[in-house]
Amino acid sequence: MSRAYYQNKISEFLITSRNQILGEMAKNHNFALDIAQKNAWFEQINNLQSQLSVFAGGEIFLEFSIPRMGKRVDVVLLIDDVVYVLEYKTGAHNYDRNAIDQVLDYALDLKNFHEGSYHKYIVPILISTKAIDEKSDIRLFDDKVAAPLLSNGSNLKEMIQNVQNDLNHVHLSFEIENLQENKLNSLSMVSWSETGYRPTPTIIEAAQALYKGHSVEEISRSDAGAENLTHTSKCIENIIAHSRKNLRKSICFVTGVPGAGKTLAGLNISTREVDEETKEHAVFLSGNGPLVAVLKEALARDEVERSKQTSIPISKKDALRKVSKFIQNIHHFRDEGIKSNDAPFEHVVVFDEAQRAWNQAQAQKFMESKKGVANFKMSEPEFLIEVMDRKEDWCTIICLIGGGQEINTGEAGLVEWFAAINKRFQHWDVYHSNQLKNTNYNWGEDLASKMSGLNLTEERALHLSVSIRSYRAESLSDFVEAVIDGDSAKAKKIYEKIDQYHLAITRDIKQARLWLNRRARGTERHGLIASSGAIRLKPEGIMVKTRLDPVMWFLNGKQDVRSSYYLEDVATEFDIQGLELDWTGVCWDADFRREKDAWNPYCFKGTKWQNINDEYRRVYLANSYRVLLTRARQGIVIFVPQGDISDYTRPPEFYNETFDFLKKCGMKEIS
Repeated sequence: MSRAYYQNKISEFLITSRNQILGEMAKNHNFALDIAQKNAWFEQINNLQSQLSVFAGGEIFLEFSIPRMGKRVDVVLLIDDVVYVLEYKTGAHNYDRNAIDQVLDYALDLKNFHEGSYHKYIVPILISTKAIDEKSDIRLFDDKVAAPLLSNGSNLKEMIQNVQNDLNHVHLSFEIENLQENKLNSLSMVSWSETGYRPTPTIIEAAQALYKGHSVEEISRSDAGAENLTHTSKCIENIIAHSRKNLRKSICFVTGVPGAGKTLAGLNISTREVDEETKEHAVFLSGNGPLVAVLKEALARDEVERSKQTSIPISKKDALRKVSKFIQNIHHFRDEGIKSNDAPFEHVVVFDEAQRAWNQAQAQKFMESKKGVANFKMSEPEFLIEVMDRKEDWCTIICLIGGGQEINTGEAGLVEWFAAINKRFQHWDVYHSNQLKNTNYNWGEDLASKMSGLNLTEERALHLSVSIRSYRAESLSDFVEAVIDGDSAKAKKIYEKIDQYHLAITRDIKQARLWLNRRARGTERHGLIASSGAIRLKPEGIMVKTRLDPVMWFLNGKQDVRSSYYLEDVATEFDIQGLELDWTGVCWDADFRREKDAWNPYCFKGTKWQNINDEYRRVYLANSYRVLLTRARQGIVIFVPQGDISDYTRPPEFYNETFDFLKKCGMKEIS
């Protein structure tokens, strides 16, 4: 199926009537074609037919689909092996900053995810039809994407000719020196547009696409990592189908490295359309408050915007209510289970970040102090399974388990789930991956001792082994693992293979901010993150105790001082776990420091640092830095303070060995 509403050789486009072109576009348009859209397309067609006569050998695509973003580019031109991305703002009298970001976003999406565009020059052009004529020279980034050019449409022909001349005369790379040869081997219109599209959406983009009815296959890459995700999703669906058909109660443990798509697999299940025959409902539950708040707000905002294109606009309040049917805070689900002994409405529940479920001691403490429930004798996993066990016919629980992701007191990981099953629910079917012996999942315990008499089935597809968050470095999680393990030699070997992912280190927070601002393009989101225990970053202007609003920080634009873009408010591991940015500045304090070739964890209490001796708390802190180092899709800059010889809470020796170790791991210092 064509990715554009209209595509043809420019020579054919020039001699085709605008009514015929418009008719073909309208045929592929999902909504009723209103007068404003019709007039905008007419104006675009007129402008293009008047400006492209000297480029008859090229190809043209109108309303070209960008699935990851859920949008369409107004025009894509393929001329002499250069891709031009055109965004029209008909009637606009200025070149709006948001529109400039928009057209650059489209260009970056093609560069990063469209196979036919990987090695091509991509030139975004914003066309504001009522604006003044702008003189702008081409300026290329390292990846051969140009900074957006500005046009009012009347000078489009001249602008494209100038670009072609610049690329012919300035030998910017060996490909340009062989441009004529490349022209002869240029991809045809069909082969360029239909080459593989391998998107890696953010979790927010993925949730929006799945909510609109797209499948996980449509919005994820088609390489080995994404095939892993597809196989996992299919395996889960088969388990649900088997449980429904045979009236079985089943629990399914999905494990995975950071960024491998566990949450995406869970959302894929919970956003499926309800089967009218089976009336099967699924809900996505998470105890991660920021994740739930951000996803619900993002989906509601998107729903409101899309509804404006229909005859039935929806209010924000109604949109949030609709979204809440399939994504909820697990604490609300738990509280309903306490209030009533009734079985829940849903047959399928997805527990995101199930490794963070509380052990019995923490659950009892919370229930007594916060809920007034005395003598609560169950762990959180045991209680959640008990609630679903109330179903008389069948049900399926899907637990998404991140390795080494427990970051708070009482979070017990996979061990507590198996203990609960072995204690009371041996009649359930248990499906698990091949990671039960991995210490990142079992806290060093022998899970086999908890499996006697269980109905166990191992499914290799239930482990997601490849990170697809960091599409520029699939081995990033291996690099981070070596760093946290304190193995600089291993980390450096992995680092040397990471050629497209950006890793840098600095002792100057101003340099870190500058690095982030210079690398993020379009609406690529960047922000500062730090451990919640990084108390002594305060003299550097980084206050981890200042509470931020995750919805504002993750979703609001560049003009909002509360957004991540401003690089003022800092997110902690609790704010960002399960979410991601394109670029992160990881601020490293003395709470996790190198001393005598080992990592030593500390907490700051009162006026000084104190050793952390508790085994679990030591692991939680190491996991916090593991989370922080795996949140960026494209690159990280780590800021390690210089310290201050006059401040006994942050002398230079608290930081120097950490900085030296990270450099030994291969990270380059910003000059």
